[in-house]
Amino acid sequence: MSPTNEESKLWKVVVVGQGYVGLPLAMRAVAVGHDVVGFDTSNDRVTQLQSGKSFIEDVSNDEVASALDSGRYAATSSLGDCSVFDIAVITVPTPLREGVPDLSFIEDAARSLSQNLTEGATVILESTTYPGTTEELVVPILERGSGLEAGRQFHVGYSPERIDPGNPTWNFRNTPKVVAGIDSASRDAVNEFYSLLVEETIPVSSTRVAEMSKLLENTFRHVNIALVNELSLFANQLGVSVWEVIDAASSKPFGYMRFTPGPGVGGHCLPVDPSYLSWKVKRTIGDSFRFVELANDINEHMPAHVATRITQMLNRERKAVNGARILVLGLAYKKNTGDLRESPSIAVCESLASLGAEIRIADHWVPAHIKVPWKRVKLTDDELESADLVVIVTDHDDVDYDWVARRARLVFDTRRRTVPCSTVELL
Repeated sequence: MSPTNEESKLWKVVVVGQGYVGLPLAMRAVAVGHDVVGFDTSNDRVTQLQSGKSFIEDVSNDEVASALDSGRYAATSSLGDCSVFDIAVITVPTPLREGVPDLSFIEDAARSLSQNLTEGATVILESTTYPGTTEELVVPILERGSGLEAGRQFHVGYSPERIDPGNPTWNFRNTPKVVAGIDSASRDAVNEFYSLLVEETIPVSSTRVAEMSKLLENTFRHVNIALVNELSLFANQLGVSVWEVIDAASSKPFGYMRFTPGPGVGGHCLPVDPSYLSWKVKRTIGDSFRFVELANDINEHMPAHVATRITQMLNRERKAVNGARILVLGLAYKKNTGDLRESPSIAVCESLASLGAEIRIADHWVPAHIKVPWKRVKLTDDELESADLVVIVTDHDDVDYDWVARRARLVFDTRRRTVPCSTVELL
């Protein structure tokens, strides 16, 4: 049913979605010898890839160019180029629409692949979703479109993505990969494919287990970040440094894991994935996932809290936030990336702008062509000195924060990158 390791260099692989998840996967598959078609509905993204240019930090221009030069990689927005495949991997977005999971991108991908599905092929879902999606949604679409029977004539599996943009230590290759299938033969086929791409695979008993494992990973982080975020609110009111408290607690060598507060959570994973689990629990069982709902409430209110703290700082200087010039350092949701997905910086800017502040944003990691409603500027002495207050929202490592603190009149630091002094406050 599935190709052997000896035949692996001849596998034809289709990766649906060439974003933060799909592009690293495609590049790795090319590197081990597969012929890869990277499909994406964005013509601009495809054109950029075809010219040898990457748009994400974890994949260099040289990697894309090398993949193209090998003749084993092609980026396309035409389904006709995906006509024959041994392996197809779905890495499309799964956003929330008014609190309800939107699986339309998965459905579209499965329908497209079903038209070219042949006996012996394997289809793998990587997109984050609720338990049951692979078996209840993807399999029926593939069977209807192909006329083939899943498990008997083709394989279907699930392997949750574990991409952490900007992480210098853990990448696609050295991060363990959870793998699962709708039956044992499918799991073996999925495991065989990923075993050639990553250093370690973790086979589990079902696609539901694999789907929920991804949601647990991100719900764990979401809930614990909410815990320290709420603690930071109370610690500030009690006159206690939450950062010193966390440092002290972190000295315990067992039974404790360090999490730090911030201006909110961003990216696709933390703001979205726990809500998938909460929605599934409510819909299937009828109960509320109270930890997730509480964490959502706390983390969603952090940008407003940042605006409140900034207002208080300006008030102490007899300066109204209305008309104040505020320089926001960091637009991306995560340091050392240009990823804007669900960025708390946007919510912070919106809160301050609603109070009448003049917002300027400095973030050289986010491409200049990405437009926001506020003026984007370069981080200079003049910008720092002209601002009534500077707020550090995203703490890119290549910024000199001591210089920022020296030049700025007031600094509100949500990431603890400066030393507290008369002009600096920490979250």
